[in-house]
Amino acid sequence: MEPMIDRARRGEYYTGDAELSAKLDRAQTEVMRLNTIGGEDSERRHAELSAFLGGFGEGSIIRPPFYCDFGDGITIGDRTFINSTCTMLDVASITIGSECDIACAVSIVTATHPIDPVARRADWELAKPIVIGDGVWIGAGVVVCPGVTIGENSVIGAGAVVTRDIPAGVVAYGNPARAMREIGEQDRLELPGL
Repeated sequence: MEPMIDRARRGEYYTGDAELSAKLDRAQTEVMRLNTIGGEDSERRHAELSAFLGGFGEGSIIRPPFYCDFGDGITIGDRTFINSTCTMLDVASITIGSECDIACAVSIVTATHPIDPVARRADWELAKPIVIGDGVWIGAGVVVCPGVTIGENSVIGAGAVVTRDIPAGVVAYGNPARAMREIGEQDRLELPGL
């Protein structure tokens, strides 16, 4: 029988099996260990996150504690900062671009369940990939739901619940999050070097 993780990563319905459970257990042990590496050992932390995640860009930082399902479904670009208590459920892929800022207590969740109670009670699940473009800022406490794409340079306001795609270059907030305005010249700051 085909491994359930393969079905999950393809976006097909899956249920738990021994291989999936063992993979999850190994990953959770590694996540707990990674969370013990302090900020004073940033080079080691970066190297070990690079080995654990599907991709971890140069100059990127994840502040502990950090939580995820498997790790190998997460790809993060260069110079991205992820603050503490971020949770990424990576049954399907999570792709985060370069130069993003992700605040504390953000949840990025690819896993979902059937609406059908019979299938749900039989432990069937589904996962949908999430893509976060370059230069995105996600505020504290945001929930990014399965299957969402957030376009380049957009800002997601604190506490938002992102249930559908957000275009590039907008400020979005609310529950459900909606694009409220475009980012434009009114937002440009006069700072040295800009």
